[in-house]
Amino acid sequence: MTIISSNVRAALALILLGGVATPDMAAAARPAGLTLDRVVILMRHGVRAPLDGEVPDGTRTARPWPHWTTPESELTPHGAQALAAEARADRAAWVAQGLLPATGCPAIRIRTNSSSRTIASGAAYAKAIAPDCALAVDHNPIGQVDALFEPLRARATTFDADAAVADINRFTGGMDALVARNRDGLRLLDTVLGCGDRQGCDPGRTARLTPSADGHGIDLTGPIRTASGTAQVLLLQYAEGLPPSVGGMAVDGRVLAQLGKLHAALFDVYSRSPYMAAHQSAAFGRHMIDALTAKDGAKVDMLVGHDTNVTALAALLGFDLVAPGYATNDAAPGGAVLINRWHDPAGKAFVTVTYRTQSPDQIRAHAAAVTVTPVRVPGCPADAPCPLDRFVTLFGQKLPPLAN
Repeated sequence: MTIISSNVRAALALILLGGVATPDMAAAARPAGLTLDRVVILMRHGVRAPLDGEVPDGTRTARPWPHWTTPESELTPHGAQALAAEARADRAAWVAQGLLPATGCPAIRIRTNSSSRTIASGAAYAKAIAPDCALAVDHNPIGQVDALFEPLRARATTFDADAAVADINRFTGGMDALVARNRDGLRLLDTVLGCGDRQGCDPGRTARLTPSADGHGIDLTGPIRTASGTAQVLLLQYAEGLPPSVGGMAVDGRVLAQLGKLHAALFDVYSRSPYMAAHQSAAFGRHMIDALTAKDGAKVDMLVGHDTNVTALAALLGFDLVAPGYATNDAAPGGAVLINRWHDPAGKAFVTVTYRTQSPDQIRAHAAAVTVTPVRVPGCPADAPCPLDRFVTLFGQKLPPLAN
């Protein structure tokens, strides 16, 4: 459950209108007596076209799906515009808080995963936050596995698939229980799709979780696996500004937030159980700790990855992703977890954590507003910023060793 520190309670649902942060807004988000000196960020890529097979073959609808002009899996121009709005709002807040200069090129480091959509997302953010500065966006060659973002594929940890399956089943109560908890969402999805089949529109039937054949991952079949992708495509096409319905019923932000529970349920399997959160975070977690604790470094250190990365980080640190327009723990396109480092007059360092998002309605409408929601990490003080050394210990002790 998300818990709000009283020192930043006034900043809950902080809205930065027009991408401009006023001094009063910055003061509301600044703990008394502290100066912001660094921000370390993990952000999901922006709105993209559907992945190949994301809506599974055999899924039936009353009307055809809308046509995307952006190629499969790529960041859309609309998604790039939303990321630009977030970048401008971020910079306005950081300038108002004294972290970045009002003019000139800011000290910002951006690294993305090696997929084209994450690279394009990093580039869109960089261009908007410093349009005259040609900020570098670091990444591996397109398609080359990056252990920071895909540690299971990269075999970056000693991953035990049997242990992972056992832990996921403890965390969820088992796949049948996970499906049962989401039965209302599955029925709603059938209504939205409107295929007219009393047995359901989705081809997924038997829920099963097993170790992958190579032992370095997990495989999920069944309704959550198939319906989660369809629910995500409905959200993406709505945020993109495409026709929101496929004929079953009108789709709006309220319906999308309900369907988002199906997408969030997928993360209960792939990134939110203690075992999966730890292994999914093992590499980027160390990067973030290093960025927080380095004597010298960029004022802003940003990683741009995927929903599995953001959900794993939140689970590892012990808080829920809660934002307007989304189901709990359904990572927003362009949504970012910000770890803010502060110091007091004596030089002692502290940390606060926030979650910055745009709602699907805001993305669809090209809004310039963002929502910044403070969260508390369990083990840190409830009513004050967390000492940096305590935060680093809480963070680091949950990370498994990296493989040699």
